[in-house]
Amino acid sequence: MKNKQIHPKNISEAALILRSGKLCSFPTETVYGLGADANDDNAVLAIYQTKNRPNFNPLIIHCADMEMAKTLVDFSPLALELAQFWPGPLTLVLPKKKTAPISDLVSAGLNTLAIRIPANKIAHELLKATGRPLAAPSANPSGKLSPTNAQMVIKSFENKVPVLDGGACEAGLESTILTINDNEIIQLRAGAIAREDIEEKIAKIIKIAKQDDKISAPGMMKSHYAPSASLRLNVNNPNPDEAYLAFGKTQNLPNPIKNLSPLGDLKEAAKNLFSYLNELDDGKIKKIAVAPIPNQGLGEAINDRLKRASTPR
Repeated sequence: MKNKQIHPKNISEAALILRSGKLCSFPTETVYGLGADANDDNAVLAIYQTKNRPNFNPLIIHCADMEMAKTLVDFSPLALELAQFWPGPLTLVLPKKKTAPISDLVSAGLNTLAIRIPANKIAHELLKATGRPLAAPSANPSGKLSPTNAQMVIKSFENKVPVLDGGACEAGLESTILTINDNEIIQLRAGAIAREDIEEKIAKIIKIAKQDDKISAPGMMKSHYAPSASLRLNVNNPNPDEAYLAFGKTQNLPNPIKNLSPLGDLKEAAKNLFSYLNELDDGKIKKIAVAPIPNQGLGEAINDRLKRASTPR
């Protein structure tokens, strides 16, 4: 990964890169992923090395369809019920099949795999073109802001990773991650599908994993998704030396400011979160204050990312 990259112009070129055992970033409806052939030990190892990612932090596998997913994990009736949200921004952590042709590095030594079927058209076509499941965590250095457009990936890796440009991501937040334990559904990570919306559709309660639970899925580390600048949360009146990430109506402020959603729309705020933090985090600004975000619906995922981003690292 020492040389500057020539970026693929189309899905066929990106598929060729991935099938040759190399890394290629690609868009999903959530954020851009750093993709590799999930069957290839060396390719998966390159993900960890390129991101400087701890090897105890498992990766998400992206599948083209249920047929591919069923070769990797065992689906209980409850898991099949949750799979109705596919294609979409939902990841399920399920028991790994003993016959699954997957690199052991993907699961970080666990007997489960985190899998999903993305809804993004480019991601779906790329998976079909490669014909293989793709391990694809967010395409950013470990612990840093997740990328929601190709330029963020190029900037993060100093143009050392090839990127298939698919424009801005629709959701702007990583997938929601669920697992099943003794017929109970547990949310391991809040994400682009609100927990309340899943509960309403399946008529079941979803529990939330405890903060000190063992890491069994991506996004569970206490410090994560962080800009270089420090964050101060739930701020209505920023200090003069702070840039301001606002939400809803704001008064005229002299501070550098980005508003996640002037109308207070949580879906718009989720889509803008990482890109606006990236714009404020320009190297000159050392402190960012963040407005209070309602903790319901997608606000749960937004606040989760902000809390992890503000944790000392």
